[in-house]
Amino acid sequence: RAVNMAAPEQVSANKCCGGYNRRYKHSSSVLGCDMTFTIYFPPGVDPASSSPPGSKVPVIWYLSGLTCTDENVIQKAGAQKALSQHGIAFIAPDTSPRGLNVEGESDSWDFGVGAGFYINATDDKWKLWRMYDYITKVSNVPVSVSIHIMLHGV
Repeated sequence: RAVNMAAPEQVSANKCCGGYNRRYKHSSSVLGCDMTFTIYFPPGVDPASSSPPGSKVPVIWYLSGLTCTDENVIQKAGAQKALSQHGIAFIAPDTSPRGLNVEGESDSWDFGVGAGFYINATDDKWKLWRMYDYITKVSNVPVSVSIHIMLHGV
């Protein structure tokens, strides 16, 4: 069952390879905190331009691994050139909830904040670590899609 997320607020935009990297923030009812994600919109499908309404393009969801945020792949990979050439959008969500102040959430680089495990926690202490639900059940992402998923270091 899809969960509508709060309308995302754009926090930054950068032109790149004829398209745009747009970073968004929204309040996640699934995770109980604000979350960020970045979308690369190839030329002709940017929601802030005069793109035809309902333009559909393939989308790759990129799930980063340990110690990453939504910005790592956008800033370092250089995928936008190929995405632009092939008309593919690219969504990079953050890797975990942040700012929940759960005891121990930042004690280790490989567990808690930034850990990049796309599963739902079963221990009550970590009950808001529900990244599987966040990734698979959230709707209202501002792009019409056919979906493909790519994992890195997970």
